[in-house]
Amino acid sequence: MKEKIKDKKKYRRLRIKNRVRKIVVGSSERPRLTVYRSNKEIYVQLIDDAEGKTLLAANSTEKSIAEQKITKIEQAKLVGKLIAEKAKDAGIENVVFDRNGYLYHGRIKSLAEAAREGGLKF
Repeated sequence: MKEKIKDKKKYRRLRIKNRVRKIVVGSSERPRLTVYRSNKEIYVQLIDDAEGKTLLAANSTEKSIAEQKITKIEQAKLVGKLIAEKAKDAGIENVVFDRNGYLYHGRIKSLAEAAREGGLKF
């Protein structure tokens, strides 16, 4: 008997995520820029999949971003700029973008565009 899926949105996102992750792999020269979006915050990491380590991370709970009264899309832009700055300081300019099963619009899109403007290439 087939089990009932409780949360169809989560199930759909996880299926998309697994489909994308088969293709997108990060290395030390070109790490994977992965995004996690909760209802209130947005988190981004640069991951080296070969070693299984997080190289850099940024999120909207950091003091400089959290103090401002701005929309979530503007928060995502600031997080994108922040991760681009951190990556430049670490000598990383090429990344692979992993949208983590989320559709490429709204906060995910604004974060990606801000990271590109900040100097990351993907």
